[in-house]
Amino acid sequence: MKTLMSGIALGESPRWHAGRLWFADWGTREIVAVDDAGASEVMLRVPSVRGSGADPVTSGPFCFDWLPDGRLLVVSGRDGLLLRQEPDGSLATHADLGRLSGHPWNDIVVDARGNAYVGNAGFAFPTGDFAPGILALVTPDGAVRPVADGVSFPNGVAVARDGATLLLAESYGNRITAFDVEPDGTLSGRRVWADLRGGFPDGICIDADDAVWYGDVANARCVRVREGGQVLQTIALDRGCFACMLGGADGRTLYMLAAEWSGPAGMADGRRTGQLLCVAAPAPHAGRP
Repeated sequence: MKTLMSGIALGESPRWHAGRLWFADWGTREIVAVDDAGASEVMLRVPSVRGSGADPVTSGPFCFDWLPDGRLLVVSGRDGLLLRQEPDGSLATHADLGRLSGHPWNDIVVDARGNAYVGNAGFAFPTGDFAPGILALVTPDGAVRPVADGVSFPNGVAVARDGATLLLAESYGNRITAFDVEPDGTLSGRRVWADLRGGFPDGICIDADDAVWYGDVANARCVRVREGGQVLQTIALDRGCFACMLGGADGRTLYMLAAEWSGPAGMADGRRTGQLLCVAAPAPHAGRP
């Protein structure tokens, strides 16, 4: 295993794009791209549109993905906005997520049709009492509607390579849940894809064997599972794994964002314990993101 980058405040939302690994540093409100030699570049600084500040507890989360035409979408989680980067680099409001919920918005995936799926915590994370959240659909014209409710802290979200199945990590439910994707973007056929038996899935990605990698903060590991919950591989780390992504020239490199974790209160302690790690994977990337 190789450390590509250290000194990250809180890394999340890794994506392989244009030959580099991109991720969001919630502590700095930056989107950073890193090549396989470890050279990094800040690609975007995300403003706090509604004045929530630079503290990752009050300003995060923010995650991102790309529309089919190449424009970047960024979830400004506490602001309740889905932002779109225009060709000139400016940011425009793609959708007002706050119309559905005032609680923090989290991870995102965009499918081949330009439909974006975004999860909402459902409560005032990290200080509030737990309540179920929702998964929302944002269509290419910016219309927003809920497509799943009663989810136990929706986190990583991915779409299978055929575009017909969406997988959602329910961190507080210790499971990955599957949905069928209808032609209009609506979700149906809700079912448990994998009972993780004590695993707390955060960010996820899919490989070409139809297995899923998930980051697990509480258990300080990254785990590969197949449908039904069979564990195929476990990578033990010395700190919590927040998210993972397959990429590299052949799609067979597993990138992991990890950081020391002392509970939600520790998100704002100012320490930069975050790392970007990579290791060879048994199967290449598939699906989205």
